[in-house]
Amino acid sequence: MADCTEVKVYGYEQYCKEVKKHHGKTVFALFCGDKNEDGVSWCPDCVKAEPVIRGEMKYLPESSVFIYCLVGERTYWKDPNNDFKKNLKLTGVPSLVKVGTAQKLTEEECFKPDLIQMLFSDD
Repeated sequence: MADCTEVKVYGYEQYCKEVKKHHGKTVFALFCGDKNEDGVSWCPDCVKAEPVIRGEMKYLPESSVFIYCLVGERTYWKDPNNDFKKNLKLTGVPSLVKVGTAQKLTEEECFKPDLIQMLFSDD
């Protein structure tokens, strides 16, 4: 990972605060389902995608920010009116987003190193 800051946040409000805090920087966000006390997400795709995405973080642009955001419990995520679906138009987890752009990878796309690399290195 080059010269990149990683921040872990929980829930929509913390996510919005972080995005504001890093205004003007290149910000990427990974949205995943909450983890249990063993550190395992309720979302099997998130479990599968996280190591793949982390493996590609070396391609993050210098001085960019990587926000790792837990979206909540499964029941909250399944609610079509949750803040992430309503305000960020997320359709699934995991979602990897270049904040402030239309660029995002959702679910199985997050298993593909070449797509992740493209998202990270595309100016």
